[in-house]
Amino acid sequence: MRCPFCGAQETRVIDSRLSQDGDQVRRRRECTECRERFTTFEIAELTLPRVVKSNGNREPFREDKLRSGILRALEKRPVGSDQIEAAINRIKKKLLARGEREIPSRLIGESVMAELARLDQVAYIRFASVYRSFQDVNEFREVIDHLEHDPQTDNSQQADLFSGDSGS
Repeated sequence: MRCPFCGAQETRVIDSRLSQDGDQVRRRRECTECRERFTTFEIAELTLPRVVKSNGNREPFREDKLRSGILRALEKRPVGSDQIEAAINRIKKKLLARGEREIPSRLIGESVMAELARLDQVAYIRFASVYRSFQDVNEFREVIDHLEHDPQTDNSQQADLFSGDSGS
C-alpha cells in the first residue's frame, strides 16, 4: 500500500483488529521509508441487488439514496448518527441475505419504514406520509392511532417481506 505521507510503495502492517461488528478489519501500517504510521480499513465488497422500481425500470442499489431518505425523515430529530448507520447497515444486510439479484423498491421502502418506527415515531410519520402519498389529515390520524396502539409498527410486515415471500 502506498504511503499517504511520502508516496513510497512499501508499508508494513504493524497491527490488525476486527471492528466491533466483525465486518471490517482495521490495520495500523508503517511506511518503511518515512516511518509515518496510518490506519486503513478493509471490508468485503459485496454487490447489492438491483432495484426494480414500481414502473418496471431497473437501477443499481444506491446507498446514498437510502441514506438521504432516512436523513430527510430524521432531520432535526434526536437520533444519533451511530443509530442511523446501524439502521442502514441492517437494511443492507437484509437485502444481501435474500440472495436475489433484483428486489422491488417497495421492499426497501417498507424496510426504511420499519427502521424509522424503531428509531423515531415522528420520522416514521414523515417518511410514511411521502412514501404512501397521504392525501389528507385522516391518513395521518390512522397512522398515529396505529403507532399509539402498536409502537413496533410494520415489524410484522417486515418479517413477511424478508422471509422470501414478497407477494410476487
